[in-house]
Amino acid sequence: MTDAIVSRETRLRFSRTASQAIAMAALLILAAGVSGCNKLHARDLLNKGVAAFKEAKQLDPDLLNARLYLATAYASEYIPGAPSEENKRHGEEAIAEYKSVLERIPDNLSAIDGLASILYQMAGQPFDEKKFEESKTYHQKHISLKPLDPQPYYSVGVIDWAIAYRGNTEMRADYNRTHINKQVKDIDPLPPDVRTVYTQKYGALVDDGIASLKKATEINTEYDDAMTYLNLLYRRKADMVESSAERDTLTKQADDLLDKVKEIKQKRAEQADQKPAA
Repeated sequence: MTDAIVSRETRLRFSRTASQAIAMAALLILAAGVSGCNKLHARDLLNKGVAAFKEAKQLDPDLLNARLYLATAYASEYIPGAPSEENKRHGEEAIAEYKSVLERIPDNLSAIDGLASILYQMAGQPFDEKKFEESKTYHQKHISLKPLDPQPYYSVGVIDWAIAYRGNTEMRADYNRTHINKQVKDIDPLPPDVRTVYTQKYGALVDDGIASLKKATEINTEYDDAMTYLNLLYRRKADMVESSAERDTLTKQADDLLDKVKEIKQKRAEQADQKPAA
């Protein structure tokens, strides 16, 4: 499983997981649209929901649920990667509302997770490392409040991988542009000079991601998504070592994790097949 394939698969999964704590608000906004199967009607209801929550906030500024639902509504309107100013405004409005909740209740997990999710979505397209880092801080806040939740450790690892992978890709491309007759493929070791710079810039980040994902798999021993990203970070770690033997060891650790992921998925599939039909 390549880094690029995992990256595409993860964006939806990551956002969905990070938003679970505020799913009820989203359901309230979208329920009629789901039952009616009418996208235009759903969009109209969403806009009415935004207007209703804005009015509720104006009538009672202390009604934090109104602010939280309004933030969720804005986040629901945001489309990752869409370049319009209106779309960007939806994202910024969601951020502002979530932060207004945290100003009053700093440990509100719904707002913390909502911020982590919308910042992650906004960081991907176009790539914005600062937003990735800010998203990471909110996952770390979740960890400080509920250290036995595996999901925020996973999310920190995903963000660390995203930044380290981007840097790796850019450094390889820069090298290949200046070495036309000595191209470096994605699976090749980095040239020594590039490896040194890559390690200096991203070494601590990769180590942090590995530690976070290991923690996630310690809490949930069948957390296959975390294992998948741990595999990818071991491969980035392999780009930082000089010894071919050490690189091979890290690559084997990565391959072993993929085998474990396959076992877990196969076990789940077999269990699903054994369940009696409803």
